[in-house]
Amino acid sequence: MKMTTTANPDLRTPMTGTDADELTVRPLRHPWRWVGAVIVLVALLAFAQSIATNEKLDFAAIGQYLFSPRILGGVGLTIILTVIAMLVSTVLAILLAAMRMIGNPVMVAVSAVYIWAFRGTPLLVQVVLWGYLGLLYERLGFGIPFTEVMFWSLPTNQIVTPFIAGLLALTLNQAAYSAEIVRSGMLSVDAGQQEAAASLGMTPVRTFRRVLLPQAMRVIIPPMGNELISMLKNTSLLSVIAVLEVYTVAMQISAQNLKQVELLIVVSIWYLVLTSLLAIPQAWLERYFGRGVAGASNRKRATRQVNPGTASTSTSSETAVEEPRVENER
Repeated sequence: MKMTTTANPDLRTPMTGTDADELTVRPLRHPWRWVGAVIVLVALLAFAQSIATNEKLDFAAIGQYLFSPRILGGVGLTIILTVIAMLVSTVLAILLAAMRMIGNPVMVAVSAVYIWAFRGTPLLVQVVLWGYLGLLYERLGFGIPFTEVMFWSLPTNQIVTPFIAGLLALTLNQAAYSAEIVRSGMLSVDAGQQEAAASLGMTPVRTFRRVLLPQAMRVIIPPMGNELISMLKNTSLLSVIAVLEVYTVAMQISAQNLKQVELLIVVSIWYLVLTSLLAIPQAWLERYFGRGVAGASNRKRATRQVNPGTASTSTSSETAVEEPRVENER
């Protein structure tokens, strides 16, 4: 007969298997967790009730301007700025990371100084500086360096419009941050991968493009997704140089009808919608580049557990294949 003891160390009397089966296992209680949850829920309900019953908040104005053509135009320009700035900055980030890791002292120094300068100054300051570029250079064009010979030139304000100035500020600033993300992803790849590629005769550029970068994407994608969301919200800083993104348009409307809070709520709703939509491709890319690691192994293991008949069949077939081999050896 099987003998067991209770979990209580003070009770040393042995029990039979039948008595052990009749024990009632009670989960550990956490009453203060529920108390904290109730307090948080009450606070949230009180806040929602204060907003819903606030007579100074014009909900009709929120609904009126939520899909206003001017607001929708600002949303479209915000998306365009975000997509272009993120794509170009990602390409620049890959180049900066490669320059930082290539070993050439000049390339390393240029990349390090670039990252130091753009990460060390506020983005708002960079936006204003690009907006005031016409104060430093009256004309921009092509010519012979270190001479005054110009083949083609135009006034700076015609080339660097507020849109271009804001795009340059967002792109160049983001490239500095993304370069460090790409470099950290490269460093996460085992050094043996690069040595193996070199033993196959692959050039450093081909090794970077075909071996290092695909493996580093699993580490790069999550922080780059966060940077994309930050880029979307940082477009609001372009209001200081009169770029007509959604925040600037909302402020212009609120200056006319004095509905500042209502227009800020409209802008917040659009930012929440856009960030939620951007989280969808980020999650897909994380799953795509994360295949073959621990998560994928767990899914394969779960599939084997769900289909034990398949595993047993494959095991029996392997055994059947091995038996004739043993007989032949004999």
